[in-house]
Amino acid sequence: MKKHSAFPKIGQFRQVVKEAQLRSSYTGKDENGDPVYDHNITSPTIIFKGTVKLHGTNMGLGHTEEDGLWVQSRGNIITPEQDNMGSARYVEDHKQAFNELIEHVRYNNRDLKPNDAVFVFGEWAGGNIQKGVAIAQIEKAFFIFDVKVVPEDGSEPYHLPSNYLQNHDHRIYNIEDFLCYEIEIDFNRPDLVQNELSEITIAVEELCPVAKHFGFEGIGEGVVWVAQVNGHDYRFKVKGEKHSVSKVKTLAKVDTEKLNSIHEFVDFAVTENRFEQGMGIVFPDRDLVDIKKMGDIIRWVVTDIMAEEKDTLDDNNLEPKDVNKHVSKRVREMFFAEYNKV
Repeated sequence: MKKHSAFPKIGQFRQVVKEAQLRSSYTGKDENGDPVYDHNITSPTIIFKGTVKLHGTNMGLGHTEEDGLWVQSRGNIITPEQDNMGSARYVEDHKQAFNELIEHVRYNNRDLKPNDAVFVFGEWAGGNIQKGVAIAQIEKAFFIFDVKVVPEDGSEPYHLPSNYLQNHDHRIYNIEDFLCYEIEIDFNRPDLVQNELSEITIAVEELCPVAKHFGFEGIGEGVVWVAQVNGHDYRFKVKGEKHSVSKVKTLAKVDTEKLNSIHEFVDFAVTENRFEQGMGIVFPDRDLVDIKKMGDIIRWVVTDIMAEEKDTLDDNNLEPKDVNKHVSKRVREMFFAEYNKV
């Protein structure tokens, strides 16, 4: 049976800093089953690879031998009849090429069982998918950035290298085909890399390397940084100021922003970029904005904020119940402003 499996949400630099420090200092559990940490243990130094973050829409291929190939958006299995920006239709029209991608994964990983679910994730970008970025000038294309396996036996999902997957004849690219970056992060002093992360991000925002490859100039979105240590994946993103979904004062910030009130939190978190991202997911066809789905966009923004800014709430002694109605009110106002344009 086909099952949707989402690509994991990519967090902020500060969240990976906390994660790496806690994982390295973890020593076990006490008699009550609670985790025990020794903060005198030195945190690791990890080398991260950075790839250009494209502003499109998430697209995934799923496959088992029993069910064959299917296509999914971030939230749903999709079809050419119930599509997301034409991605399912494109896969249907180029089905052999996309099946060959799955065959490559299975050939290169002979221990995979026939009904282990293989997912190939990427960004469906270009054309009318997004606006205001250089990549929108190219013809729609699929840019692969990850392979995930969900074992049939119910064991923990895991990720595999994806850098060998591409088929340029069918506009299927690999994000590692383009400009990549490398940075060494000492998690005892993560602040030491803030300037370098910021400089790389600003350079990408000023001139998208992927769009430039296709002969177009203009702004990019940012960079995604990935490292795998002992089977554990660390991922974080750094967006330029024009694409940040929160009003940060420092790119790649190590500490959370200190906020003085609920209203400041709403200003900080409910940005036009976050709202636009949610609208693109809830209403892939922006000409069909339905007022009956206003609750869906409100829920999406609230959920996204709770996922990305939970530590900011904690540091400001704010509970979700303190801010949710104010967030909902702001999103409702933004929705009606958008709805009245259509």
